[in-house]
Formats: sequence, C-alpha cells, structure tokens
Amino acid sequence: MRVRMTGLAGLAATAALLAGAGPVSAAAPGDASAHGARVALSLLDGVAALAGPFAADVSGPADIPAVGGTSSAVAAVDAGGLTDSTVAGIAVPDLVATGVITTSAARDDDAGTRSRAVVADVRLDLLSSVTGGISATTAEATCSAGREGVGGAAELVGLDLGRLGGPTARPAPNTVVDVGPPGAAIARVVLNEQVAGPDGGLTVNAVHLVLLGGVLGSIGTGDVVLASATCGPAGPPLPTASGAGLWLGIAMIALFAVPVVVVGLRRRREVPAS
Repeated sequence: MRVRMTGLAGLAATAALLAGAGPVSAAAPGDASAHGARVALSLLDGVAALAGPFAADVSGPADIPAVGGTSSAVAAVDAGGLTDSTVAGIAVPDLVATGVITTSAARDDDAGTRSRAVVADVRLDLLSSVTGGISATTAEATCSAGREGVGGAAELVGLDLGRLGGPTARPAPNTVVDVGPPGAAIARVVLNEQVAGPDGGLTVNAVHLVLLGGVLGSIGTGDVVLASATCGPAGPPLPTASGAGLWLGIAMIALFAVPVVVVGLRRRREVPAS
C-alpha cells in the first residue's frame, strides 16, 4: 500500500503541472523603451552638458535617467514642447542639434515588445574641426522581441560623416568609425550599435558618439546617443498544455509511473496465493 500511495502522489503532482498550474518558465515578456536623444558630456574647457533623454517613451518600468545638469558650466539646452512622446527638436550649441523627435514603445503579452525612435535633421557639431560635421536627414532605431526571438535595426537616411566618409544609410550592426589619426583616435562613432542586455533584451542606438578621455589630444569624456530603442526579453513561453510543456509532463509521468508499476508487479508475484 505504501508503494501505491507514493506512486499516486507523484502522478497527482505531475497532473497538476499538466493542468496548467503555471508555465514551465514564468518569465513574462520584457518592457520596452525608446528615446531620441541623450547628451552626457564633460569637456576639458569646463563646459559640460547633461540632458535628456528627450521624448522618452516607456512601456512598463524602465531605468530612464531624468533630465538634469551638472554643477559646472552647463551648456544651454533648448528643447521644443513635449507632447505624446514627440519633441519639436533639441539644440545644444556647438555640440548637437536635431529636428523633430518621435518615439514609441509597446508591450503585448502575446506579441511581445517593440520600440522605435526617429530623429529628423541630425547634426553633430562636436568635433566638427576634425570631422567636418556629422549629419543625417533621419536617424531611426527599431527593436522587437517575441516568441521568434529578439532583433533590431538602424537606418540613417542622408548620412554624411564629413571627412570620415564610410558607411551607408544601413550600416552593419556595431559599425565603428574612429575620429582622429590611426592608432590615436580621440573619439569613436558607433553606427547601428546593438547591445544585448543581461535579461536577453536588446538596445539599438542609431548613432553613439563616445569621447575617449585619457588619450593624447582628448577634449573630454562622455557620449551622445541619437535614436535609441530597447526591447525584451523575448515573449511569453509556451504553455505547459502543449509543445515543450506537454513533453515535459509526459516525461515526468514516465519517471513516476514506470518504477511504481515495476515494483508493484514484483511484489504481487511475491505474495503467495491463498
């Protein structure tokens, strides 16, 4: 009787799993966020700028820093009115300027997450004495995560890297362009930057300018990000009543049931006939 009760308990536990007590993995779809521009610079001439993200759009909780400034000389930041995740444009004199910024972010428990940031009339004047100016008619970053996986892309219409030359409107992921002499770059521009998150999500930055402080000729530290979209992790797992969950349940039934049947038959043979 003891063996029979143990087997029934195991089967009951497995039945509860198959009945839908919860998915094999309870991980929910991730959150999505997007912003059009963020500036965080500290220059050696005493000028500093900390602004953005502008037109931040967040679906679910996300770590989006607030707009602020530094205690030192802060470069003036002029931003248009914020309405429905749209900004008329930003201007940080001698550093960066944009036209209209539009962002969107959405989360759906069935479809997953998606985000998008579009920035018009991009102009990076920082380091223009070296680059000749960097501009684009439109900078766009997109990201999506669902059952099929996580993916993203960036498109830079009318991209002009000035004296740097190089990439087209659709650069490969993590395309790096150095600013400065070979082997002595003072900055780098990363186009279509794609950074995997520890939770399985993804961040796509259309343009990411990074100052390389500590090198000869450096003008300071910090970075500028234009058109950023974050999504993920991937969408909800398959339910336990089908797919992977069903096969796991069958395997557990076999794990409990087979030993119980074998032991039960063996003991039955050992019981003398009355």
